[in-house]
Amino acid sequence: MKSKAILLVDDEDIVRDVGVQMLEAFGYKAYEAGSGEEALKIFEDKQDEIQLIILDLVMPEMGGKEVFEKVKKIKPDVKVLLSTGFNADSHAAEIMDKGCSGFIQKPFNMKEFSSKIKEVI
Repeated sequence: MKSKAILLVDDEDIVRDVGVQMLEAFGYKAYEAGSGEEALKIFEDKQDEIQLIILDLVMPEMGGKEVFEKVKKIKPDVKVLLSTGFNADSHAAEIMDKGCSGFIQKPFNMKEFSSKIKEVI
């Protein structure tokens, strides 16, 4: 069986580094992107493999809302877990209303991260 792949999108290096380590420890294949543009390139290339996108809401240039809308156009049934260090605001609520699969507040620990991923996938 092919391992499930997850794309982690966050502009903070430390979040990506730790997140990828956690995802691999959970048994997932992990891709990472430091920007919205990079995320879209990876997703377009690996969309058949990627089951879940963990998406930072607040990023420079192309934010989470725009990335969410674009990946949903590419593959409408892709699951997206919104991740942010800020409290859920109007942007997060709007994305959740448009079919986002879930929300996780940063910082999160391994147990929270694992259970939220299992809940969404």
